[in-house]
Amino acid sequence: MQLSIREAARLLNVEERQVYRWLDAGDIPACRIGDEARFNRAELLEWATMRRLPLSSELLQEPADGCRLSQALEEGGVRYGLRAVDRAQAFSAMIAALPLPEGADRETIAGLLLARGEHAMTPVGDGIAIPHVRQPAVLELPRPLVTLLFFQAPVDLGAPDGIPVGTMFFLLSPTVRAHLQILSRLAAALRDPGLKAALARQAPAADILREVRRIEGIG
Repeated sequence: MQLSIREAARLLNVEERQVYRWLDAGDIPACRIGDEARFNRAELLEWATMRRLPLSSELLQEPADGCRLSQALEEGGVRYGLRAVDRAQAFSAMIAALPLPEGADRETIAGLLLARGEHAMTPVGDGIAIPHVRQPAVLELPRPLVTLLFFQAPVDLGAPDGIPVGTMFFLLSPTVRAHLQILSRLAAALRDPGLKAALARQAPAADILREVRRIEGIG
């Protein structure tokens, strides 16, 4: 999904001239189509998330293909006590814990993650990360799933803030559009102090869902 400068500014909750400044400095991921800059929505969200930029509040307003973030998280579930000492073990433990549909190839997803190396993870900061393959994990699902995974001990995954990662979110979607919508909402929700506090203490699933519903305004 390619965005114009105006659409990128709206997503990032900044004025268009700020986007132009980032372009001139080469600080923002973009491509050129003729004389105009275009932005990949997923790359832009990753870039903004790594820099902890405030995203537009509109990201939480509309459900993704009929599914809200809270619904996707309820479907995907919360997993506690994963064990790992390095990146490979962390991804393997995560893949093993995902509620994949019958016939889905866990080894293929794990291989795609490891193949991306350090780019297979979007660090949110404060020990939180969103692992992903180069293309969204699109499977035959009735609706998007978000699985929240807590590690027994944080794992050093080379996050820019230097904090080992103890919390991961993994997205599974029926369409690329749904994936991007859910990613948008998750990135925006992870700015909320109440939700981040619940994640930091590895709160019960019911408490975390309550925080997400509060953010969505449906608590």
